[in-house]
Amino acid sequence: MSESIRSFIAFDMENDAVLNRISAVQNLLAQTGADLKPVEPRNIHVTIRFLGNITPATAEKIHEEMKKVQFTPFTAKISGIGAFPDVRYPRVVWAGITEGTDQLRSVFSQLEPRLKGLGFTPDPKGFSPHLTIARVRSGRNKQQLADFINKNAKYEFGTINARCLRLKKSVLTSKGPVYSTLKEFCPQP
Repeated sequence: MSESIRSFIAFDMENDAVLNRISAVQNLLAQTGADLKPVEPRNIHVTIRFLGNITPATAEKIHEEMKKVQFTPFTAKISGIGAFPDVRYPRVVWAGITEGTDQLRSVFSQLEPRLKGLGFTPDPKGFSPHLTIARVRSGRNKQQLADFINKNAKYEFGTINARCLRLKKSVLTSKGPVYSTLKEFCPQP
Protein backbone atom coordinates (compact mmCIF):
# COMPACT_ATOMS: atom_id res chain seq x y z
CA MET A 1 0.00 0.00 0.00
CA SER A 2 1.34 3.41 -0.95
CA GLU A 3 2.03 6.08 1.62
CA SER A 4 -0.72 8.70 2.02
CA ILE A 5 0.48 12.29 2.42
CA ARG A 6 -1.85 15.03 3.71
CA SER A 7 -0.84 18.02 1.61
CA PHE A 8 -1.43 21.53 0.36
CA ILE A 9 0.20 24.10 -1.93
CA ALA A 10 1.30 27.39 -0.36
CA PHE A 11 3.66 30.32 -0.14
CA ASP A 12 5.53 30.30 3.18
CA MET A 13 5.88 33.32 5.46
CA GLU A 14 9.50 34.37 5.28
CA ASN A 15 9.50 37.68 7.13
CA ASP A 16 10.24 37.60 10.87
CA ALA A 17 8.98 41.16 11.41
CA VAL A 18 5.56 40.22 9.99
CA LEU A 19 5.52 37.02 12.05
CA ASN A 20 6.34 39.04 15.18
CA ARG A 21 3.40 41.37 14.47
CA ILE A 22 1.13 38.37 13.94
CA SER A 23 2.30 36.89 17.27
CA ALA A 24 1.57 40.21 18.98
CA VAL A 25 -1.96 40.21 17.53
CA GLN A 26 -2.44 36.58 18.59
CA ASN A 27 -1.55 37.62 22.16
CA LEU A 28 -4.09 40.47 21.98
CA LEU A 29 -6.69 38.06 20.58
CA ALA A 30 -6.09 35.77 23.57
CA GLN A 31 -6.77 38.71 25.90
CA THR A 32 -10.35 38.90 24.58
CA GLY A 33 -11.06 35.68 26.49
CA ALA A 34 -12.33 34.00 23.33
CA ASP A 35 -11.78 30.25 22.98
CA LEU A 36 -9.01 30.32 20.36
CA LYS A 37 -6.26 28.06 19.10
CA PRO A 38 -3.58 30.32 17.62
CA VAL A 39 -1.64 29.03 14.63
CA GLU A 40 2.02 28.44 15.48
CA PRO A 41 4.04 31.23 13.80
CA ARG A 42 6.22 28.65 12.01
CA ASN A 43 3.02 27.22 10.44
CA ILE A 44 1.60 30.48 9.07
CA HIS A 45 1.44 30.52 5.28
CA VAL A 46 -0.70 31.60 2.32
CA THR A 47 -2.61 28.50 1.23
CA ILE A 48 -3.13 28.39 -2.50
CA ARG A 49 -4.87 25.00 -2.50
CA PHE A 50 -5.57 22.28 0.07
CA LEU A 51 -5.16 18.89 -1.63
CA GLY A 52 -5.97 16.31 1.04
CA ASN A 53 -4.28 12.92 0.95
CA ILE A 54 -2.02 12.15 -2.00
CA THR A 55 0.53 9.49 -2.88
CA PRO A 56 4.25 10.14 -3.50
CA ALA A 57 3.64 9.48 -7.22
CA THR A 58 0.88 12.12 -7.25
CA ALA A 59 3.23 14.54 -5.45
CA GLU A 60 5.66 14.19 -8.37
CA LYS A 61 2.88 14.91 -10.88
CA ILE A 62 1.70 17.94 -8.88
CA HIS A 63 5.27 19.26 -8.80
CA GLU A 64 5.49 18.94 -12.60
CA GLU A 65 2.26 20.96 -12.92
CA MET A 66 3.49 23.57 -10.39
CA LYS A 67 6.55 24.17 -12.61
CA LYS A 68 4.23 25.20 -15.46
CA VAL A 69 2.66 28.05 -13.45
CA GLN A 70 3.85 31.40 -14.75
CA PHE A 71 4.71 34.00 -12.12
CA THR A 72 7.66 36.06 -11.08
CA PRO A 73 8.45 36.56 -7.39
CA PHE A 74 6.24 39.31 -5.98
CA THR A 75 5.47 41.21 -2.80
CA ALA A 76 2.27 40.70 -0.85
CA LYS A 77 1.07 43.24 1.72
CA ILE A 78 -0.43 41.68 4.84
CA SER A 79 -3.08 44.02 6.20
CA GLY A 80 -6.37 43.75 8.04
CA ILE A 81 -7.96 41.27 10.42
CA GLY A 82 -11.22 39.43 9.81
CA ALA A 83 -13.03 36.15 10.35
CA PHE A 84 -14.54 33.32 8.31
CA PRO A 85 -17.39 32.79 7.69
CA ASP A 86 -17.97 36.24 9.25
CA VAL A 87 -17.29 38.19 12.44
CA ARG A 88 -20.66 37.29 14.01
CA TYR A 89 -20.02 33.54 13.66
CA PRO A 90 -16.23 33.26 13.56
CA ARG A 91 -14.56 29.89 12.97
CA VAL A 92 -11.24 31.24 11.68
CA VAL A 93 -9.47 34.54 12.40
CA TRP A 94 -7.35 35.71 9.48
CA ALA A 95 -4.88 38.38 8.45
CA GLY A 96 -5.78 39.84 5.07
CA ILE A 97 -3.73 40.41 1.94
CA THR A 98 -4.29 43.78 0.30
CA GLU A 99 -1.51 43.84 -2.33
CA GLY A 100 -0.28 40.90 -4.36
CA THR A 101 -3.79 39.42 -4.51
CA ASP A 102 -3.90 39.53 -8.32
CA GLN A 103 -0.68 37.49 -8.50
CA LEU A 104 -1.97 35.01 -5.89
CA ARG A 105 -5.26 34.61 -7.77
CA SER A 106 -3.32 34.10 -11.00
CA VAL A 107 -1.29 31.28 -9.43
CA PHE A 108 -4.51 29.68 -8.13
CA SER A 109 -6.35 30.02 -11.46
CA GLN A 110 -3.39 28.51 -13.36
CA LEU A 111 -3.10 25.60 -10.91
CA GLU A 112 -6.79 24.74 -10.63
CA PRO A 113 -7.28 23.28 -14.16
CA ARG A 114 -3.92 21.48 -13.89
CA LEU A 115 -5.03 19.86 -10.63
CA LYS A 116 -8.38 18.97 -12.18
CA GLY A 117 -6.43 17.20 -14.93
CA LEU A 118 -4.80 15.11 -12.18
CA GLY A 119 -8.22 14.12 -10.81
CA PHE A 120 -8.73 16.74 -8.09
CA THR A 121 -12.23 18.18 -7.84
CA PRO A 122 -12.41 21.98 -8.01
CA ASP A 123 -12.21 23.74 -4.66
CA PRO A 124 -15.87 24.56 -3.80
CA LYS A 125 -14.79 27.57 -1.71
CA GLY A 126 -12.75 29.09 -4.50
CA PHE A 127 -9.78 31.18 -3.46
CA SER A 128 -9.67 33.95 -0.86
CA PRO A 129 -6.12 35.22 -0.19
CA HIS A 130 -5.45 35.28 3.57
CA LEU A 131 -3.30 33.95 6.40
CA THR A 132 -5.07 31.91 9.09
CA ILE A 133 -3.82 33.19 12.46
CA ALA A 134 -6.26 31.46 14.85
CA ARG A 135 -9.08 28.95 14.91
CA VAL A 136 -12.16 29.59 17.05
CA ARG A 137 -13.08 26.58 19.20
CA SER A 138 -16.33 27.81 20.76
CA GLY A 139 -18.59 30.84 21.10
CA ARG A 140 -17.05 31.92 24.43
CA ASN A 141 -16.59 35.72 24.53
CA LYS A 142 -17.41 35.98 20.83
CA GLN A 143 -18.62 39.57 21.23
CA GLN A 144 -15.25 40.62 22.69
CA LEU A 145 -13.57 38.82 19.81
CA ALA A 146 -15.84 40.54 17.27
CA ASP A 147 -15.14 43.93 18.87
CA PHE A 148 -11.38 43.34 18.65
CA ILE A 149 -11.59 42.24 15.01
CA ASN A 150 -13.76 45.22 14.05
CA LYS A 151 -11.47 47.67 15.88
CA ASN A 152 -8.38 46.23 14.13
CA ALA A 153 -9.87 45.62 10.69
CA LYS A 154 -7.13 47.72 9.06
CA TYR A 155 -4.15 46.50 11.13
CA GLU A 156 -0.88 46.69 9.14
CA PHE A 157 1.44 43.66 9.42
CA GLY A 158 3.96 44.47 6.66
CA THR A 159 4.96 42.76 3.43
CA ILE A 160 6.22 39.33 2.47
CA ASN A 161 8.04 38.14 -0.61
CA ALA A 162 6.27 35.32 -2.44
CA ARG A 163 9.20 33.63 -4.13
CA CYS A 164 8.64 29.88 -3.99
CA LEU A 165 5.46 27.92 -4.55
CA ARG A 166 5.67 24.91 -2.26
CA LEU A 167 3.95 21.55 -2.02
CA LYS A 168 3.70 21.02 1.73
CA LYS A 169 3.19 17.91 3.82
CA SER A 170 0.96 18.20 6.90
CA VAL A 171 1.34 15.69 9.73
CA LEU A 172 -1.35 16.01 12.39
CA THR A 173 -0.05 15.51 15.94
CA SER A 174 -1.54 15.96 19.41
CA LYS A 175 0.48 19.19 19.69
CA GLY A 176 -0.81 20.53 16.37
CA PRO A 177 0.17 20.08 12.73
CA VAL A 178 3.78 19.82 11.60
CA TYR A 179 4.45 21.10 8.09
CA SER A 180 7.38 20.27 5.85
CA THR A 181 8.19 21.03 2.22
CA LEU A 182 7.94 18.11 -0.22
CA LYS A 183 8.62 20.03 -3.44
CA GLU A 184 9.07 23.63 -4.47
CA PHE A 185 9.09 25.77 -7.57
CA CYS A 186 11.07 29.03 -7.38
CA PRO A 187 11.01 30.85 -10.73
CA GLN A 188 13.84 33.25 -11.45
CA PRO A 189 12.92 36.95 -11.30
